[in-house]
Amino acid sequence: MSTTTSIRIDQALYDLAKTDAAAEHRTIAGQVEYWAKLGRAALDNPDLPVSFIAESFAAMAEPREQSTPFVPRSRSA
Repeated sequence: MSTTTSIRIDQALYDLAKTDAAAEHRTIAGQVEYWAKLGRAALDNPDLPVSFIAESFAAMAEPREQSTPFVPRSRSA
């Protein structure tokens, strides 16, 4: 079980998180956590576009049974 901690954030940031959370079907706390993880990953990997990191997070969250298996293209002879 994870623990929680209360923090103070700017009202404008809270409102943005609330809007994005509704669009992404997350809680407001979940949206702020997502932004924090995305930001941390972007700082740790400055050569990667943020969109690539976000898409990677989405792919990792996808259940394996719903993923499309990799099928290499056949080489032409």
